[in-house]
Amino acid sequence: MHFRQFLLFVVLSLVLGQSQAAKRVDLDINVRFLPQDDAAEVELVLEDGAAIRYLDFNLGDDGHYSDFKADSDEAWQVEAGRGIWRPAKGTARLAYRVKVTHQRKNGRFDARMTPDWALLRGDDLVPAARIDQQDDVRLVSRLAFTLPDGWKSVETGWPRIGKNRFRVDNHERLFDRPTGWILAGKLGSRRARLGETDVTVAAPVGEDVRRMDILTMLTFVWPEVQAVFPRDPKKLLIVGADDPMWRGGLSGPNSLFMHADRPMVSENGTSSLVHELVHVFSRISDADRSDWISEGLAEYYAVELMRRAGGLSEDRYQKVRDHLTRWSRKVDSLRGERSSGPVTARAVLLLQELDKEIRQRSKSRHSLDDVARGLMRLDRVTTDDFINITETLLGGPSSVLDTRLLR
Repeated sequence: MHFRQFLLFVVLSLVLGQSQAAKRVDLDINVRFLPQDDAAEVELVLEDGAAIRYLDFNLGDDGHYSDFKADSDEAWQVEAGRGIWRPAKGTARLAYRVKVTHQRKNGRFDARMTPDWALLRGDDLVPAARIDQQDDVRLVSRLAFTLPDGWKSVETGWPRIGKNRFRVDNHERLFDRPTGWILAGKLGSRRARLGETDVTVAAPVGEDVRRMDILTMLTFVWPEVQAVFPRDPKKLLIVGADDPMWRGGLSGPNSLFMHADRPMVSENGTSSLVHELVHVFSRISDADRSDWISEGLAEYYAVELMRRAGGLSEDRYQKVRDHLTRWSRKVDSLRGERSSGPVTARAVLLLQELDKEIRQRSKSRHSLDDVARGLMRLDRVTTDDFINITETLLGGPSSVLDTRLLR
C-alpha cells in the first residue's frame, strides 16, 4: 500500500469511527398554532434525557414565553430571565406557550397571526440556548406542526421530511433550533430549482405578493450571486405579506421576508430583494461598531450583481452612484452599531472605490469578491478585520481604506 493510500485509509477510518461512535438522539420540536389565543404551543421531546446535562434558555423579560411544564419541578428552573432544563433519563418533555404577534415601535409587525395564517421566525418559537451534552451524542432535530382546521400548509427554510414535518440541521450549532422564517395557514406558493437549491416563494392567500416576479428576478441574478458567495443551500424560502407588516425586507437563515409593496428594483436602481439575498448567502455579521460592513456589502452587491447580470446599463450605474453621492454627502463616519441609509450609501461608494483599487493593483487577478469571501469565514467581522484581509490581499496598505470614515 502506497503512503498516500495508507494516509487516506487512516483518515477515513477516523472519520467513520467518529460517526459510528456518536450516538444519535432525536429531539422532536412539536408546534401547535392557536390563532384564537395569538399563541403557539411548543413541546420539546428528547428521546433520551441522559444525553443532555442541561439546556440553558434565554427567555428575556418581556413575557414572550409562559406556562412552562416539565416532567418534574426539579427538571425546570427559571432565574434572571433564563430557564434551565435538566432532562431526566428516558423520554423527557418540556412544554410552553409562545406569543406570536410582535409589533415594532413604528406600529408595523415583524411577526403576526390572523385567523387564517401565521408569519413569524422560528427563532421565536425556540429561544436561544446554551447546551451541555454528553461528548458522544449527536442531536437530530425534527420540527413538526399541527395546524388549525382550515389551514392548508406550512413552509420553512428547512428540508421537508413529511407532511408539515422538517429536518433542522445547522452544522454551526450543537443545538439545532428552527431559525429562519416560518409561514403557515391558507397559502399560495411558487417553486423552482436554482442550481442545487430548492426555492419556494410563499404568501398568505389574498396578500398582494408577486411570487412569479420574485422567482424571475432570482433566476436572473442567481448565477452571479453564487459566483461571489459559493454556497448551495438545500432550500431557500421567501415569504411576503402586505400591510400592516414591516415595510421592507428582513433576512434569516435559509429564508427572507419581503413586504408586498417592495419593488423588485427601486427607482434609485437598487434591489431590496437582492440586498436581503446577499445577507442570506454571505451570512456576514459584524461587531465593534462595524455594521457598515454587512449593510454596505449587501447594498453594494444589490447594485453590482444587477450590473453583472446585465440588468443595469453603464449610464444607469452612474446615475445610481450620483444618487448615493447626494444621499451620503453629510456622512463623516461609517462607524456605528446601526448603519443608517446615508451611512450605507457612503459605504457603497467606498466599496466601489476599493474594488477598483484592488483590480488595478492586482492587474485584475483579484477584486472585492475575494475580500467578501474572506469575511464569510469569520464568525464576527470588525473594521480592523476588513482592513487586514484587504491589505493582506493587496500585499500592502490600501489608499482607499486610509480614511477618517473608518476611524
